[in-house]
Amino acid sequence: MNTRRDFLSKLAVSATMPAIWCGNAFAQTPPPPVKLTEADPMAVALGYKEDTTKVDAVKYPLHKPEQKCNSCALYTGKAGDATGPCAAFAGKLVTEAGWCSVWAKKPDPVKP
Repeated sequence: MNTRRDFLSKLAVSATMPAIWCGNAFAQTPPPPVKLTEADPMAVALGYKEDTTKVDAVKYPLHKPEQKCNSCALYTGKAGDATGPCAAFAGKLVTEAGWCSVWAKKPDPVKP
């Protein structure tokens, strides 16, 4: 024998299933990454420069000219690309020849 409770539970399940099935159809994709500018507040806070040769040596005395984004552990761009993503600036692209104060040397590959 069907009860009101059985009816209501079946109604709840049947009402939510289309929403679950169609949920992916309306999912939003993240916006494409944009290039980081030196005027961006986060870039200013971390001393980001698009060209490592233009870093203020007085303000950042530990900076060395060979330190570039493409040799940083936080840079995840492909070798040879002009720009690439950086973990320090989520969702933004940095220049391969850039630099910021959180630069950290990329670890050497492990030899087998």
